[in-house]
Amino acid sequence: MEKGSPVSSPITVVGRNAWALQTLIDAGARGFSSIERPAPRTAHYIHRLRSFGFAIETRHEAHGGKYPGTHARYRLCSELVVLEGQSA
Repeated sequence: MEKGSPVSSPITVVGRNAWALQTLIDAGARGFSSIERPAPRTAHYIHRLRSFGFAIETRHEAHGGKYPGTHARYRLCSELVVLEGQSA
């Protein structure tokens, strides 16, 4: 396979799944957490994106404050090209 050749067919991602994917793309190598970008069900959207075949890393980070604990930081590991305005 030549470098730059597609390895899969286009995948259509819509709604909150598309929001989560765009957030991952925008976050780049640093990734994002729901601490920085609060949204309900972030982990569910990440799970759905993984079911589409996207490679997404999860790192757990400690946080302090009134309710100390850990939170997840998600980072997109898949290389992808966004095809906007495509329709079937």
